[in-house]
Amino acid sequence: MRYAQGGGLTPREQEKREQLRLEAAERFERGDSTEGIARDLRVTARSVRRWRQAWREAGVDALRSRGPMAVERLSPGQWERLERELRCGPLVHGWDDESQGWTLKRVKLLIGRMFHVGYTVQGVWKLLRRHGWSAQVPVRWAIERDDEEIEVEAGGVAADKITAGDLGAYVCFEDEAGQGLRPPRGHTWAPRGMRPVVRVRGRNRGRVNIAGVLCFRADERSHFFYRLHVWHGRKGERKAFTWQEYRDLIVFTHLQLKAPVVWCWDNLNVHLARQLGDFARENEEWLRVFHLPSYAPDLNPAEGVWSLFKRSLADFAAADLHHLVRVTKRKLKKIQYRPHLIDRCLAATGLTIEPPDNASST
Repeated sequence: MRYAQGGGLTPREQEKREQLRLEAAERFERGDSTEGIARDLRVTARSVRRWRQAWREAGVDALRSRGPMAVERLSPGQWERLERELRCGPLVHGWDDESQGWTLKRVKLLIGRMFHVGYTVQGVWKLLRRHGWSAQVPVRWAIERDDEEIEVEAGGVAADKITAGDLGAYVCFEDEAGQGLRPPRGHTWAPRGMRPVVRVRGRNRGRVNIAGVLCFRADERSHFFYRLHVWHGRKGERKAFTWQEYRDLIVFTHLQLKAPVVWCWDNLNVHLARQLGDFARENEEWLRVFHLPSYAPDLNPAEGVWSLFKRSLADFAAADLHHLVRVTKRKLKKIQYRPHLIDRCLAATGLTIEPPDNASST
């Protein structure tokens, strides 16, 4: 038994892997245990057992690599060109269907078009793995999103002199979410070929709407406040929050924090209500309102809280709307008392809260 080259490894990684096998052979001769070798070499015990069997059958030579180290069919310059084109996306190269992802077959065809080099699908997989690419679930952004505008406006928050640092204020990010009686899908383990069944509410009339705000200030504990609006599905019943409820949430947050607030939220129609604008101007001594750019949920840390909340409700079967309200409050309260989770939601946006002595505060 001889070891072939690992197709998904670079030549340097292949050589390193061979050295691990040879080091394991030396320890086999000393009589070391499989578990000890696996722990010290940071490999699986299964690999060590396989190496030991090969060593017993044919000695140290069985653990050496077979033939020369793998050589790529694409030169370094060709790979750089290919990587640039892959980053442009498949739409640029004529795949204009609904799927905007790269598949191994598409990459294989692109390599043939660009360099007239034939690759198998398995060879493409090895090539991509060798250069640090992997299969991933992409993040979805709206087509209407203007990245240049988002970059300018996000930078404006950091550079603005009238910021939370100058006011000694909290930076507050507000956003809305909702949940009906039909829960989000979750994952579970089951025997292969026997798809599990999770019973949930088929009726979806009624909804719990949530307005939440995350509050941050340098060297202070982060806070999360929320308000609920329950829609029972009755005729003529109001479904969403009114501007008065948003105003009350701002006032409540200010009173709880006992400090000025810089209020950041999106361009929802009710957020742009004239009454809220008048309210902000009347209370400029403790309130600043900033509207985040359109189609940029990744700038709002509240999205992270909603992700935690939705995952906690996966496949949850609510008895009725009142049951859903009780569970919603309990799940949100757990997040309230875990400020480290709130801080991680801010970190995911790439924004930082700095002390007033620094150049910027957010």
